[in-house]
Amino acid sequence: MNMLPFIQKDHPQLSISHQCSLLGINRSTYYYTPVAEDALNLELMRLIDEHYLLHPYKGVPRMYIWLKMDKGYQINIKRIERLYYNLMGLRAIVPGPHTSKRHPEHAVYPYLLRNLEITNPNQVWATDITYIPMLHGYLYLMAVIDVHSRFILSWDISNTMDATWCASVVQNSIVHWGIPQIINTDQGSQFTAAEFTATVLDNGIKLSMDGKGRAIDNIFIERFWRTIKYEHVYLNPTNDGQQLFKGIHTYMNYYNMERKHIIINNNMFIIN
Repeated sequence: MNMLPFIQKDHPQLSISHQCSLLGINRSTYYYTPVAEDALNLELMRLIDEHYLLHPYKGVPRMYIWLKMDKGYQINIKRIERLYYNLMGLRAIVPGPHTSKRHPEHAVYPYLLRNLEITNPNQVWATDITYIPMLHGYLYLMAVIDVHSRFILSWDISNTMDATWCASVVQNSIVHWGIPQIINTDQGSQFTAAEFTATVLDNGIKLSMDGKGRAIDNIFIERFWRTIKYEHVYLNPTNDGQQLFKGIHTYMNYYNMERKHIIINNNMFIIN
């Protein structure tokens, strides 16, 4: 459950800081603003984002060729590398030398979902972060999904991708929905940092991580990113963080409560 809709800007007795404290959320979350970039970078990031959702196997070299040869942008590959890896946090689904921006000093945990029978809710959760384009900037969206039910358990928006924020989103899921057996992430530095891994492991949860360059290992959250972007984000461009939050809040309710999902035969499936 997300708490921002319950915060009253003009409350007669409680300040914004006090309301955030009572709801257990970071004050900075309430005041997020889009991250600024120059117009060309924002245009390129929007194109990369849309193209990646259709062609997630394309890394920096192929994305660069597409933008330069097919779209006609006079750019160098270093610009695309910075946008693709550093700002958007993308990685191709096939192995490559720079497919996941993990921290070299952080521990990486094994992938636990291969050939695993997933038969019930709270058995496996998956989480990830995606880039959200704005009219004059960008923000990040993190979500936690129950792999069996496809239910979005918790989500939040931020203008940074730090480990403390990621840990708070997962902790919010645990508070409201209980403790799963496994949480699966990628190898990004936010998820390998001590702040995040401690939140998972200290709750007795097994931590699973995609193989290097294997975004498809976290396919259910990846599919959700494509769904929310094509069904909501791209259709409702905004440059206001609060407006974006309210729109996503409405969409999440629709996704969880109304939208039809693929039927899981016999209430069980196996990740290969």
